[in-house]
Amino acid sequence: MITALFPGQGSQYVGMGKFLYDNFKSTKLLFEEASDHLKLDFKKLCFDGPDEDLQLTENTQPAIVLVSVATYYSVSDNFDVQPHFFAGHSVGEYSACVAANSLDFKDAIKAVKIRGKAMQEAVPVCVGGMTAVMGLSLEQATLLCDWVKKNTDKIVEPANDNCPGQIVLSGHKKALDWMAENFKVENLFTHNPPKRVKFIPLKVSAPFHCSLMNPAQEKMKITLSSMNFKSPQSALLQNVKAQTVNDSSEIQKNLVEQVSGVVRWTQTINEAHSQGSKYFIEFGDSKVLSGLNKKINSELKTFNLQSLEDIKNLEQNLREVL
Repeated sequence: MITALFPGQGSQYVGMGKFLYDNFKSTKLLFEEASDHLKLDFKKLCFDGPDEDLQLTENTQPAIVLVSVATYYSVSDNFDVQPHFFAGHSVGEYSACVAANSLDFKDAIKAVKIRGKAMQEAVPVCVGGMTAVMGLSLEQATLLCDWVKKNTDKIVEPANDNCPGQIVLSGHKKALDWMAENFKVENLFTHNPPKRVKFIPLKVSAPFHCSLMNPAQEKMKITLSSMNFKSPQSALLQNVKAQTVNDSSEIQKNLVEQVSGVVRWTQTINEAHSQGSKYFIEFGDSKVLSGLNKKINSELKTFNLQSLEDIKNLEQNLREVL
């Protein structure tokens, strides 16, 4: 079985998707459609930047969805590749919905533009932040958040369970800074203490996937309620539940909750594997999810599509392993 994966924010870079635009008519048409809908020149944004413009959350999110969906169409229109499951990391879930025929592209690109703007505006600049914590499980990271909140009276919550030993925390920047300065393993973990814990502040513009995003979540509830969701052609694995979903109303509800909810990526990949999926394709100009898959389960095989040669070889590579 095959699972189609779609990357999220952090996978963007100037030049993303250019090889698709140069080789596939469907990509050119999709870029034109997105540019017309949002009144934004995506060809210039994605291929020329500048990087500062591409990194703006309200631009980043639609750009990632555009390139991811373009990658999927370039494969599905030319080769016989039929995923059994679809899953996207954070904003990548919108790409998954489009690929699975649960949401029209024009609605998805509009939604993520609004989503990016709403998430950026939910918290004043420099008030929130995100920190990657290396060396803790999700349960240990949750205990760490409780300890920080108790001592600072500010919000710090698990945001992404990316892979074993890599949890991203989100919340007030002052609380995250306090955590890094005051944390000692022996003061918090007396039973089976972790061998080494490392904190890496992330260069993000807002504290995504925590309760500080509640204003953005309310905005997305209104936005998505006006859009037509359909049952997907194959089951979606959504972030907040890490379970297969086929019901259109539940898909919409989960996308709303996802704004402030935890991205349960480790559980999502494990769930796909438990249902028989051993092969994964990362649809996007990225290797981020492939790297996480290796850490989640080294036995899983993930194919990347970052060049025309990768796409041309995909069908043959799948034929050899299936």
